[in-house]
Amino acid sequence: MAAYRELLGIARRTLGYLHGALAAVEEGEAPALRDWRAKALQYGELLGRVVDQTERRVLGGEKVPAQEKVASLFEPHTDIIVKGGRQVQYGHKVNLSTGTSGLVLDAVVERGNPADSSRCLAMIERHAEIYGTVPKQVACDAGYASKRNLHEAKALGVTDMVFERKRGLQVADMASTPGVYDKLRRFRAGIEAAISYLKRCFGLRRCHWRGLDHFRAYVWSAIVAHNLAVLARSPLQLKPT
Repeated sequence: MAAYRELLGIARRTLGYLHGALAAVEEGEAPALRDWRAKALQYGELLGRVVDQTERRVLGGEKVPAQEKVASLFEPHTDIIVKGGRQVQYGHKVNLSTGTSGLVLDAVVERGNPADSSRCLAMIERHAEIYGTVPKQVACDAGYASKRNLHEAKALGVTDMVFERKRGLQVADMASTPGVYDKLRRFRAGIEAAISYLKRCFGLRRCHWRGLDHFRAYVWSAIVAHNLAVLARSPLQLKPT
């Protein structure tokens, strides 16, 4: 606790120096000075939030919502991600969809830490909007499983909707036959290999570009490179002209 109080004191003094510097150059109109003021105001606001969240959490014992926390002064868009009992991670949750071709068909860089189950139908609807048709068969990770998602996906036109774990659902409700159920579960397991390939070979494990827009561009650059590699390995079926 004493160390936290000392650090908070240093942070407050730093904010005081910053506000003093801003007051001293308030009238300057040089382009470089305007740029410095904008950056100083941004970092000052972020540091103020860090001080506030620390006082509330450490000194006041308050549970500060993750969406209110600043996880990084230099990448303020960073979200705090917790999935189940796993270790806390920092970055952004990415929802991917793939097809039998092995190509990544869609990706959404999420903000905050939305539950997987809340994104299931949204990803199906995006697929329909982008490709003009609802997928007839869908295989999802266990986190997407819920009776509501199953029923609403079927209402959208999905014939077979299989989750990695049943979560109280019956095979007969998810798939037209047990064979289809097993086939889609195997397909979903294969997606893990594609995700691992994206992380190991195309840098999707960690983004090195700064800013949220560049984060999204980094994700899509990895996906495009992955898809090109998949296409390069696939035999082309050329039709005679």
